[in-house]
Amino acid sequence: MSKIKPWPLIESRYESNYRIFSLRRDRVRSPRTNGVYDFFTLETPAWVNIIPITKDGQVVMVRQWRHGIREMTLEIPGGMVEGDADPREAAVRELREETGYESTDIISLGFVHPNPAIQNNACHTFLALDCELVGPPHQDEKEDIAVELVPLKDIPRLIFEGVISHALVICAFFRYTLWKEFS
Repeated sequence: MSKIKPWPLIESRYESNYRIFSLRRDRVRSPRTNGVYDFFTLETPAWVNIIPITKDGQVVMVRQWRHGIREMTLEIPGGMVEGDADPREAAVRELREETGYESTDIISLGFVHPNPAIQNNACHTFLALDCELVGPPHQDEKEDIAVELVPLKDIPRLIFEGVISHALVICAFFRYTLWKEFS
């Protein structure tokens, strides 16, 4: 059994607050050395992503510009959970807004902590089965998204080749693989 102990919090304060994250500085004491250190955390809302699969085995994906890497990416729909919203409802909303597709069969595949060393949030993943196009996408003014249907069987190759490179999307497909194996 591990003898590692929690680090007691001495002080916590917000350094900066931006629309999508806040920067928090925590002063903590090491239980092993008794030293006092500052650690910084990006406080961000929970995120969701959703793997939408049509009745004929196509994954409804989105291609969009990502400012962080200044490149186009191929991803599954996703986004932030607003306020105290339910992650499932946020995933359903993102699917409809970004793609125009809906599903009545939404399954939770669990969550991950994207980077617990510096972030406090979780990313919840959902599976949407038998998706159908019900109307046009409703992107917000800061989105420019192209919807693409990709055969489910092609996803592992696209990940291997680096066409799909978003870590949380790759994690979502791994969770999907585990769900197929263990459920």
